[in-house]
Amino acid sequence: MTNRKIAIGVVHKIPADLQKALVANPKALLTWKDITPLARNEWICWVTSAKQSETRNRRIKVGLLKLNSGMRRPCCWAGCIHR
Repeated sequence: MTNRKIAIGVVHKIPADLQKALVANPKALLTWKDITPLARNEWICWVTSAKQSETRNRRIKVGLLKLNSGMRRPCCWAGCIHR
């Protein structure tokens, strides 16, 4: 894994699989750096709240696509229960 620092959320630390995906996708990473810590927290919680590994992997892929398009928060999700 790379030593690049990735900004985290306000409650959650970024999991290794999401961090690796962001580092490999410069456009998504640019959006990630531009959003607020609360918004990053929402993305992290959305990914980690998946109960199955297939769902988690799909959320990472979809999340990267949405971040690439400039989306700042996960859509159609109630939000992080930890805020």
